[in-house]
Amino acid sequence: MSMDGKIPNGVETLRKISIARVGCTNDLGVIIESQLSLSAYVTALCPSGYYQLRQLRPNIRSLTADTAKTLVQAFITCQLDYCNSLLYGVSNYLLQKVQSVQNAAGTRRCERIAPVLQKLHWLPARRRVEFKLECLVHQSLAGQTASYLASDIQFTSDTSRPQLRSASERICVVPRTRNSFGDRSFSAAGPRVWNALPPHLQEDMNYRHFKHALKGHMFRL
Repeated sequence: MSMDGKIPNGVETLRKISIARVGCTNDLGVIIESQLSLSAYVTALCPSGYYQLRQLRPNIRSLTADTAKTLVQAFITCQLDYCNSLLYGVSNYLLQKVQSVQNAAGTRRCERIAPVLQKLHWLPARRRVEFKLECLVHQSLAGQTASYLASDIQFTSDTSRPQLRSASERICVVPRTRNSFGDRSFSAAGPRVWNALPPHLQEDMNYRHFKHALKGHMFRL
């Protein structure tokens, strides 16, 4: 790694195997660069969303509102939601770029976005990221996710002394981190957003009911 924190391009040799170093890579459709800012991913994501919207608009005008909403969700919203938990902790500038695509999909010119998103029952981009993380934590606690995710989520009751108040609540351990990259990891970000939820949501073990109640809660924030 260079003095400015970047991983330089080039070739490394490990046990006589040449390994090329690159500035960014594509992992399951997510572009990850050496700085882990996800700027390259968002830069590719937004034009793709606008392109899909341009393709849909001529047809949307002849459809019912419900059918048009379904098409937008299938071709644009699902694309914005794909792996969006990775966007936790990224810059406001990048989140605003993602939000602009959602705004364009839901509104016409000169139309206020907040009432439209409320009517469509679409959470804003930042809330969607938090929603995804909270759902992943709920599934991890229920043993419904991969073991490498579930192992990152632990109740304080499993580690605390019985006299601590948090030991009797569904509060998760938030590990100490040394930098912003650690803060964005699932093991730290997941417990942090989970612990901010009201107790009645944390205690709801029915995943389908939890998602419905969580979305309503986030619209009231």
